[in-house]
Amino acid sequence: MRHTPDHRQNSTAGASSASPSATVPGATVPGAAIPGAAVPGVAPPSAARRLLAAVTATVLAAGLSGCVSGTLSGATSTAAASAGPAATETRAAATQTNAAGPLADTSGTASAAAAAAATETAKRTVTEALARLAAGSPKPATAQVTEALTGAGIAPAALEVSQSRTPTGLEADAIEAAVLQGQDCVIGQVRDGAVTVTVLPVLASGKCFVGS
Repeated sequence: MRHTPDHRQNSTAGASSASPSATVPGATVPGAAIPGAAVPGVAPPSAARRLLAAVTATVLAAGLSGCVSGTLSGATSTAAASAGPAATETRAAATQTNAAGPLADTSGTASAAAAAAATETAKRTVTEALARLAAGSPKPATAQVTEALTGAGIAPAALEVSQSRTPTGLEADAIEAAVLQGQDCVIGQVRDGAVTVTVLPVLASGKCFVGS
């Protein structure tokens, strides 16, 4: 059978009408994305950005917290290490002080030493003065003893000399002189040319001889 031109034209038109690839304006194609429609499982762009910003802020905060904590820990360790020797020395010094007890008051010891030195000086002065006197006068008089000691530098107010004669006018067997030095009495005796010097405590009266 031979197709006429009219038949060919109708056949072509019919084929084009039945073709599945033809697109009808306004029709929805299965599987095609519709503009503005939400796709399941995919977050909207604004929500995704907010989620990303929140995660980033959390990570940054955690990192900064770790850095600050590390820095503070390092600074604390450094300060403790620097203060360690000083604190150790301070504790050691305090321990030694406590172990040794309170410091002793040496003022009394110094005063006692000075007093002892002064007494020794007075004793030497009395010994030398009486020895010179006894060498020339084995039985010196009271006035002679007084003159010898004051001439050697003994203060008259600190000097006491016994009488060379008894109330009955007899010559005394010995004559004594006493020099007050602090809480001590330096007592020298001359007996027949022999000199003896000793140190005794001062009496309750503040003098070295009993009576006037």
